[in-house]
Amino acid sequence: MRNLLPVIVFLLTACCVQAESHASDSTAVAWRGPVSGPAAQRNKNIVFVSQDSNNGGISSLYRHFQLAAQQLGWKLEYIDSRNNLESAKSAVLQAGRAKADAIVLGGVSLSSLRDEARRVKRQGIILLGWHAAAEPGPTEDLFNNIATPSFAVAQMAAQYVVQNSEGKVGVVIFNDARFEVANAKTESMRKIISQCDRCRVLSIENISLGQTVTEIPKAVDRLVAEFGAAWTHSLAINDLYFDSINFPLRKHNRTDIRNISAGDGSFQALNRIRSGLSTQVATVAEPAGVQGWQLADELNRAFAGAPPSGYVTEPLLITYESVHKTDIYNLGGDIPYRQWYEKIWFGAPIPSTQ
Repeated sequence: MRNLLPVIVFLLTACCVQAESHASDSTAVAWRGPVSGPAAQRNKNIVFVSQDSNNGGISSLYRHFQLAAQQLGWKLEYIDSRNNLESAKSAVLQAGRAKADAIVLGGVSLSSLRDEARRVKRQGIILLGWHAAAEPGPTEDLFNNIATPSFAVAQMAAQYVVQNSEGKVGVVIFNDARFEVANAKTESMRKIISQCDRCRVLSIENISLGQTVTEIPKAVDRLVAEFGAAWTHSLAINDLYFDSINFPLRKHNRTDIRNISAGDGSFQALNRIRSGLSTQVATVAEPAGVQGWQLADELNRAFAGAPPSGYVTEPLLITYESVHKTDIYNLGGDIPYRQWYEKIWFGAPIPSTQ
């Protein structure tokens, strides 16, 4: 996978360049991010430690971050920990030995490698996270954690179930308890479903994101046997759970079950929803383009000795109705993020239409 990644990134980056260029010509959404900040800080070495390249949210984020880093003249190294904690720890320490200027934790939970993080931080290396903590914003060890608010994501997903259902509703929630943000979303979804008089949470299934291919079919067999027709909906903390759920449900003639993901809007999930043929009917997506460029801007601020921007992006509910109006290569592409960040870094003019 690691050998193929540069090729995959190159091909998909080309798509992103075209998509972002097109978006800049048709921007219609107001910019709520920063409008000032330090000029570009050149000649930096960044190590991006990914939790798992199979996670569509991480891979999409990295493509956009790579585009922004190229603009800033930074050198990037991508390390895929392949959903293995020891590999992630080793990658962080490796970046420390290489004297990187900064390390980005892409989906890697800070709490799982706090000792390693603090060791490299003592070397003066900046730590930045994407979904590395439960909520967006700075932490004791992270200059900033880029994410949408976990409650907002959970609320969108759970309310979709309540508002788009009739009669009795039985919900299974798929979680990966290793991650603080996943636990926060799961608890919020549980509470919202429990507040609905005709709804109940049947089960919370703790399945590692790295084992969905093998464990989801087994879970479906067990859940169908245990709950039968009472199981009407599934919620999950990530689209990966639904990559492997369609065929097991079809085997049991349960294509009536509706699946909704509270993150992150993977390319596969968007295509499933757009087809109208999948049991996944919605996802709450991260605006990967915006967040990829925000990662670069937050690092640029850190390099310049400036504080974090304070900007927090908003999640996007993607359904069959809305996906046909969405550029799935560049979620949030109607937001003029690229123009504003280029203005901040390079003094580029903002088009008069903005």
